Amino acid sequence: MASEGKDTGVDTKPISPIERRNSLEKHLQHRPDPQDLKNRHILLDTNAAPSLQAAQQELERQQNTDSLKRHLEKRPDRDELVERNILPDSTAAPALQANQRSLEKHMRADSLEQKIQHRPKPEELVKEGILEENENPLKD
Repeated sequence: MASEGKDTGVDTKPISPIERRNSLEKHLQHRPDPQDLKNRHILLDTNAAPSLQAAQQELERQQNTDSLKRHLEKRPDRDELVERNILPDSTAAPALQANQRSLEKHMRADSLEQKIQHRPKPEELVKEGILEENENPLKD
Protein backbone atom coordinates (compact mmCIF):
# COMPACT_ATOMS: atom_id res chain seq x y z
CA MET A 1 0.00 0.00 0.00
CA ALA A 2 1.12 3.52 -0.71
CA SER A 3 -0.09 4.96 2.60
CA GLU A 4 2.01 2.63 4.78
CA GLY A 5 5.14 4.71 4.38
CA LYS A 6 3.42 8.03 5.02
CA ASP A 7 3.14 9.68 8.42
CA THR A 8 -0.53 10.60 8.92
CA GLY A 9 0.14 12.47 12.15
CA VAL A 10 -2.35 10.33 14.09
CA ASP A 11 -1.05 8.41 17.09
CA THR A 12 -2.49 4.93 16.71
CA LYS A 13 -0.85 3.22 19.70
CA PRO A 14 -3.33 2.36 22.46
CA ILE A 15 -3.38 4.39 25.68
CA SER A 16 -3.44 2.86 29.09
CA PRO A 17 -6.57 3.05 31.27
CA ILE A 18 -4.70 5.32 33.70
CA GLU A 19 -3.81 7.78 30.92
CA ARG A 20 -7.41 7.70 29.70
CA ARG A 21 -8.75 8.45 33.21
CA ASN A 22 -6.26 11.29 33.70
CA SER A 23 -7.19 12.76 30.33
CA LEU A 24 -10.89 12.58 31.17
CA GLU A 25 -10.35 14.21 34.57
CA LYS A 26 -8.31 16.98 32.96
CA HIS A 27 -11.09 17.69 30.44
CA LEU A 28 -13.77 17.60 33.13
CA GLN A 29 -11.85 20.18 35.18
CA HIS A 30 -11.92 22.61 32.24
CA ARG A 31 -15.53 21.95 31.33
CA PRO A 32 -17.63 25.17 31.08
CA ASP A 33 -20.19 25.74 33.82
CA PRO A 34 -23.91 25.33 33.05
CA GLN A 35 -24.63 29.08 33.12
CA ASP A 36 -21.96 29.69 30.46
CA LEU A 37 -23.56 26.99 28.30
CA LYS A 38 -26.98 28.61 28.79
CA ASN A 39 -25.57 32.02 27.83
CA ARG A 40 -24.14 30.49 24.64
CA HIS A 41 -27.53 28.80 23.93
CA ILE A 42 -26.05 25.30 24.13
CA LEU A 43 -28.21 24.37 27.13
CA LEU A 44 -31.78 25.55 27.44
CA ASP A 45 -32.40 28.04 30.23
CA THR A 46 -35.47 26.30 31.61
CA ASN A 47 -36.66 24.38 34.61
CA ALA A 48 -38.90 22.10 32.53
CA ALA A 49 -38.25 18.40 32.37
CA PRO A 50 -36.16 17.37 29.36
CA SER A 51 -39.09 15.43 27.93
CA LEU A 52 -41.17 18.67 27.92
CA GLN A 53 -38.50 21.07 26.65
CA ALA A 54 -39.29 20.52 22.96
CA ALA A 55 -42.99 21.18 23.58
CA GLN A 56 -42.10 24.28 25.63
CA GLN A 57 -39.92 25.63 22.80
CA GLU A 58 -42.66 25.00 20.23
CA LEU A 59 -45.23 26.77 22.44
CA GLU A 60 -42.95 29.81 22.86
CA ARG A 61 -42.35 29.89 19.11
CA GLN A 62 -46.09 29.74 18.41
CA GLN A 63 -46.77 32.51 20.94
CA ASN A 64 -44.17 34.71 19.24
CA THR A 65 -45.72 33.95 15.84
CA ASP A 66 -49.20 34.86 17.10
CA SER A 67 -47.92 38.07 18.67
CA LEU A 68 -46.19 39.07 15.45
CA LYS A 69 -49.35 38.39 13.43
CA ARG A 70 -51.44 40.54 15.81
CA HIS A 71 -48.99 43.43 15.55
CA LEU A 72 -48.85 43.16 11.76
CA GLU A 73 -52.66 43.27 11.57
CA LYS A 74 -52.66 46.49 13.65
CA ARG A 75 -49.96 48.08 11.47
CA PRO A 76 -51.20 51.24 9.72
CA ASP A 77 -51.54 51.06 5.95
CA ARG A 78 -49.31 52.97 3.54
CA ASP A 79 -51.84 55.78 2.91
CA GLU A 80 -52.04 56.57 6.62
CA LEU A 81 -48.24 56.64 6.91
CA VAL A 82 -48.03 59.00 3.93
CA GLU A 83 -50.72 61.21 5.49
CA ARG A 84 -48.76 61.35 8.77
CA ASN A 85 -45.54 62.23 6.82
CA ILE A 86 -43.81 59.05 7.92
CA LEU A 87 -43.46 57.69 4.38
CA PRO A 88 -42.84 59.88 1.34
CA ASP A 89 -45.66 60.20 -1.19
CA SER A 90 -43.57 58.77 -3.98
CA THR A 91 -43.66 55.78 -6.25
CA ALA A 92 -39.93 56.06 -7.02
CA ALA A 93 -37.52 53.41 -5.84
CA PRO A 94 -36.12 54.13 -2.36
CA ALA A 95 -32.63 54.58 -3.81
CA LEU A 96 -33.94 57.38 -6.04
CA GLN A 97 -36.15 59.20 -3.52
CA ALA A 98 -33.36 61.43 -2.16
CA ASN A 99 -32.56 62.61 -5.70
CA GLN A 100 -36.27 63.10 -6.35
CA ARG A 101 -36.66 65.30 -3.24
CA SER A 102 -33.60 67.34 -4.21
CA LEU A 103 -34.92 67.83 -7.75
CA GLU A 104 -38.36 68.90 -6.46
CA LYS A 105 -36.71 71.40 -4.08
CA HIS A 106 -34.65 72.94 -6.89
CA MET A 107 -37.68 73.07 -9.17
CA ARG A 108 -39.66 74.97 -6.49
CA ALA A 109 -36.74 77.38 -6.00
CA ASP A 110 -36.51 77.99 -9.76
CA SER A 111 -40.26 78.54 -10.02
CA LEU A 112 -40.23 81.00 -7.12
CA GLU A 113 -37.26 82.87 -8.62
CA GLN A 114 -39.07 83.13 -11.96
CA LYS A 115 -42.27 84.44 -10.30
CA ILE A 116 -40.27 87.01 -8.33
CA GLN A 117 -38.63 88.28 -11.53
CA HIS A 118 -42.01 88.74 -13.24
CA ARG A 119 -43.93 90.32 -10.39
CA PRO A 120 -45.36 93.81 -11.01
CA LYS A 121 -43.49 96.91 -9.83
CA PRO A 122 -44.94 98.85 -6.89
CA GLU A 123 -45.71 101.80 -9.23
CA GLU A 124 -47.90 99.54 -11.38
CA LEU A 125 -49.75 98.32 -8.29
CA VAL A 126 -50.37 101.92 -7.22
CA LYS A 127 -51.68 102.77 -10.73
CA GLU A 128 -54.01 99.76 -10.66
CA GLY A 129 -55.30 100.76 -7.21
CA ILE A 130 -54.00 97.65 -5.46
CA LEU A 131 -51.63 99.72 -3.31
CA GLU A 132 -52.13 103.25 -2.07
CA GLU A 133 -49.45 105.90 -2.57
CA ASN A 134 -48.33 105.72 1.09
CA GLU A 135 -48.05 101.87 0.87
CA ASN A 136 -45.38 102.00 -1.83
CA PRO A 137 -42.47 100.01 -0.30
CA LEU A 138 -39.87 101.77 -2.51
CA LYS A 139 -40.67 105.31 -1.32
CA ASP A 140 -38.71 106.56 1.67
